[in-house]
Amino acid sequence: MAILKPFKGLRPPKEIVKEVASRPYDVLNSQEARAEAAGNPKSLLHITKAEIDLPIGIDEHSEAVYDKVVENFKAFQKNGWLVQDTEEKFYVYAQTMDGRTQYGIMGCTHIEDYFNNIIKKHELTRKDKEEDRMIHVRITNANVEPVFFAYPAHKEIDTIVEKVTKEQPIYDFTADDGFGHHFWIINDKDTIARISQIFKEEIPYLYVADGHHRTAAAALVGAEKKKNNPNHTGNEEYNYFMAVLFPDNQLKIIDYNRVVKNLNGMSKEQFLDKLSQSFVVEKMGTEIYQPSKLHEFSLYIDNNWYKLTAKEGTFDDNDPIGVLDVTILSNLVLDKLLGIKDLRTSKDIDFVGGIRGLGELKRRVDSGEMAAAFALYPVSMKQLIDIADTGNIMPPKTTWFEPKLRSGLAVHVLE
Repeated sequence: MAILKPFKGLRPPKEIVKEVASRPYDVLNSQEARAEAAGNPKSLLHITKAEIDLPIGIDEHSEAVYDKVVENFKAFQKNGWLVQDTEEKFYVYAQTMDGRTQYGIMGCTHIEDYFNNIIKKHELTRKDKEEDRMIHVRITNANVEPVFFAYPAHKEIDTIVEKVTKEQPIYDFTADDGFGHHFWIINDKDTIARISQIFKEEIPYLYVADGHHRTAAAALVGAEKKKNNPNHTGNEEYNYFMAVLFPDNQLKIIDYNRVVKNLNGMSKEQFLDKLSQSFVVEKMGTEIYQPSKLHEFSLYIDNNWYKLTAKEGTFDDNDPIGVLDVTILSNLVLDKLLGIKDLRTSKDIDFVGGIRGLGELKRRVDSGEMAAAFALYPVSMKQLIDIADTGNIMPPKTTWFEPKLRSGLAVHVLE
């Protein structure tokens, strides 16, 4: 069963929370982060992407950047932009997008649950990205950004959250992207104890939704600290890392699409002919076409949209990986026709989160940057959980959760 404990959040005063709160470090490149934080010294991006305070073009993994992280983190606390709660709390963090609100509990999960597979993963991590986040945890001695977990929905937890959220939130703001963020503190000690008890006795697994690298980094740094502490007791704060946990029935995964730079030497006509061996290919015209069901794809090429429907026998609905549209596209198109063998390393492919809309796919092809684009039907939470439960790994860039967690509503210090 899963461990979840309260913590003393390091949080911004409510008057400046909108200025402090930022998008996660991994959804912005350095240029975008500079633009987003421009004129706002309180943005958490000065800590999560500190290269924005150094000359343009600096290596974001350089020692100078990490030194700036530490300097800025200390300054935020000295300036009173981050202030630590005096007692351990759970928090409720809710997000509103397109009229739909999802309610998560913010607390700390245990590093041993990560290593023992109580916290289940569905993606592989890259060592270079792990190490970058490990350095960030080490030098700040904190989990500056939370990870995004799902858990099997539980009626009593729903009831607790519903009661808490009837009160006035401590934070309540709409970010520049139009998404609402709402935050409550759970102060009642009996309620705090009951939440921990429910997770310990009744929640068998947690699922990483977003933040595999942050999760791995937090767990690995905790294990380092444990190894290096001859007086380790198991109660130290470094045994835990910050997460926001949402019931699985409230979460929605949106599409994660692909654009390719070339057709592997084929003409458009040759490419469409090859596609027809595995797909029913229908020309849909110049209006954007969105896939409407599993095993249906959109292709945009040469100013036209096409509907691609995978033919029977080209996929295995009884295989948790084989059923995924990303697998079908990877096997039958990207690998077989376009010669793209490794999605993690190939320079001939890029990935576009569905939040950007299919117009972004059209734009990148029309600009000449890309030769073709593929839109996919979104993966379901059931598919994600089935894959995690069977110990399988999704292909890269399969899930896109939206809205993203805002960083800066709370920080977990590993003291």
